[in-house]
Amino acid sequence: MTLNAVTPFSERAYGSNALRSARDTEYDVFSRVTRLLREASRDGRGRDTIFAVYKNNELWTILATDLADPANALPGEVKAGLISLAIFSLRHGKAVLAGDATIDALIEVNIAVMKGLRGEGAK
Repeated sequence: MTLNAVTPFSERAYGSNALRSARDTEYDVFSRVTRLLREASRDGRGRDTIFAVYKNNELWTILATDLADPANALPGEVKAGLISLAIFSLRHGKAVLAGDATIDALIEVNIAVMKGLRGEGAK
């Protein structure tokens, strides 16, 4: 399964950004990757787990690269927090693949970011 495995009709008909904000797009990517993580085997050894962690690493690497760009307009404190989450996610993903951790923390981090993108406060 790839991130583009299921393309909604509206995206095929009108293009992926017809009525969507950047936040909506980011939320959808996090949602797709998080779904892969949730569906993956918990032991870190299955092909589905390797693929899910790879996609999660890819997402966080792209995000960290964007955050490090001087043109990124997010406040410094927000950028720093997200970069810290990226570093954690990448390290934890490596630990999952080594069999030293479970995938659960990656799911929790992604869900927290998704809540932030939706404007939900910490609870």
